[in-house]
Amino acid sequence: MTAEENKAVIRRWIEEAWNEGNVNIADEIYSRDYTAKDVDDPNKILHGPEDIKKSVIVMRAVFPDIHFTIDHLIAEGEKVVGAFTITGTHKGDFGSIAATGKKVTFTAVDIWRFEGGKIAQRYIASVDRLGLLQQFGAVPPIGSTT
Repeated sequence: MTAEENKAVIRRWIEEAWNEGNVNIADEIYSRDYTAKDVDDPNKILHGPEDIKKSVIVMRAVFPDIHFTIDHLIAEGEKVVGAFTITGTHKGDFGSIAATGKKVTFTAVDIWRFEGGKIAQRYIASVDRLGLLQQFGAVPPIGSTT
């Protein structure tokens, strides 16, 4: 596949799975040997399409109206880098943080590697978890005296 075709797969994944909730497309676009690593949690590793489907389902339970906006999508060869702005309403528990009902906005950057026309690996390079926790009210804003 070309770099442009790989970008089209990522666009489809974001729109259909994240924004519309059609997680079953993971079977079509992720390899059976797919793995994902999270820079903020090296012990969290996803394997195969089933794990990525579960991950989306969990986040859509926390943020039922979750919406990803693609800010940047850059591809070269077998790799695609995406930067996103994510919005949603916190209506489900996020770890130990009970639903707040607050509308939140945060950013993320992912790097995907394709193999044989399918997504074989994802590296979760950055998620603004601190900003998210601050919006929940779980962490005071930087510089706050409270």
